[in-house]
Amino acid sequence: MSLKTNESVHAKNSKQLKAQANVYRSFNYVGSKETVAYLFNDFSNSFHINGYRERFIWDVVKIDFGISAIVNIFTGAWDVINDTVIATLVDNTRTRLGKFRPYLIGFQIPLTLIGLLFWFIPFFFPNTSATFIPKLIFYFAFNIITETAGTFTSVARSGYMSTITPNPNERIRLITLAELLTGWMGEDMPNYIMGFLYDMVTTGKIHVPLRNIFAGMGTATAVISCVFTLWFFMISRERVPQTIERPSVKEGLKAIFTNYPVLLMCLSDFLSGFGISSDERNYWIDVHGGKSMINTILALVSGISGPVGSVSYAFVAPIRKRFSSRAIWTGSDIYGDMVTLGFFLFGLHKKNYLKLKPMLVAYGLKEFLNKLLFGVNKVINTDLWNEAMDYCEWKHGYRMEATTGVARGLVLKLQGVFMGTIRTLIMKKIGYVQGLKIGTQDEKTKFWLFALCTAVPLVTSALGIIPKFLWPINKKQREKMYYELSERRKQRIAEYMETVDSDGDASSDPATAQ
Repeated sequence: MSLKTNESVHAKNSKQLKAQANVYRSFNYVGSKETVAYLFNDFSNSFHINGYRERFIWDVVKIDFGISAIVNIFTGAWDVINDTVIATLVDNTRTRLGKFRPYLIGFQIPLTLIGLLFWFIPFFFPNTSATFIPKLIFYFAFNIITETAGTFTSVARSGYMSTITPNPNERIRLITLAELLTGWMGEDMPNYIMGFLYDMVTTGKIHVPLRNIFAGMGTATAVISCVFTLWFFMISRERVPQTIERPSVKEGLKAIFTNYPVLLMCLSDFLSGFGISSDERNYWIDVHGGKSMINTILALVSGISGPVGSVSYAFVAPIRKRFSSRAIWTGSDIYGDMVTLGFFLFGLHKKNYLKLKPMLVAYGLKEFLNKLLFGVNKVINTDLWNEAMDYCEWKHGYRMEATTGVARGLVLKLQGVFMGTIRTLIMKKIGYVQGLKIGTQDEKTKFWLFALCTAVPLVTSALGIIPKFLWPINKKQREKMYYELSERRKQRIAEYMETVDSDGDASSDPATAQ
């Protein structure tokens, strides 16, 4: 081969490598207005009081633990059945609005209105026992209905967020902005306010029924969240082209096993799903809650460490540049486990877990250490799933966001039915008594409440880290993948436009090639 030919080949290879590197700096698709709406949508996802749903069921509605376990089994089984059907329907949707938006826009208001009924259960069945049959029937029916309707929006939402931009760097920018700014916008404020009010009522400082507090806070947060979410779905667009042909269910199931990154994420979630835990709030409320204003103090401690979490987003770009996704994913897991273990050992020492002041200091230190990698964890965990969806398109030529997402959750939901039942029964096993005055559970129960939010989930979910060591997409392969995807998408849109020109009619939005 001549020198001239070698130079020509070298120049061509250099040009292609440069193009692959430049794919990350390609055109930004999401404008300022849509970016603001994206932030408010992310804000709305956490603007709720769901952290107190357990306390609401235990202390206000009063559903027996054993019966609650049975309800979990039935609703979980139904969830598994309807998920597969709904995901297939979503993945085969092709409209002018797009693949996901019809469900996200159409279900938002009805689902919000139905969801409000949850917070009014104590008004429908006031002063009834934990085994009152009409209340249990209503609770069961409510779970079935909201689960079915909610599946449409949850499946569509998970797929939609990976299609609003084909530029991976822009996607990272949006995720980082959202995670950084929405905390300052007050997304956690409802839980802080709810904690303050809960504490004031249970310690007798204000005399308002808890059911009124829950109904007011639940309704207000749900309506505000609905407004912001609906606004985002109305003005945003799907920009990653889908294939015109509708993929079959068989192809979708096949993609689950042949899409190695998805398989690893599913396996990691599955192994982690054996974790047995109780919400940390239960420990603070039932062990220290009777000592006045504990939730307010916790909010202040978290607030002090908040700026550290914000600063941690500055570490995202340099860490992603220096380390692979695999190293970040596994390293952050190990780091978080070590922080939790340290918190548990400190509480165990001389029974510190029963002492408010030492545990508040330890909690503050734990929050500070966790916030050091807060931004990295938020961004990497979200983007890895989007990266896995792009990998599926790269390898197989089509996207199956809904079916693949449901498949990821299918085994977890089957597992969740079992583990949810176990967790509910464990509360009875450790001697937890429903309806007792806050802070008066016996010492054995208090220890297990502490262990169930620290050491127990740490040990029982430890195997979840193993698949993380096997993540296959390195930096070089990632650049190649996005370069080739960019070229394919351009060709797909060009072919679509040729079809439109020859037919003289467009059946959908050419920007999404649907």
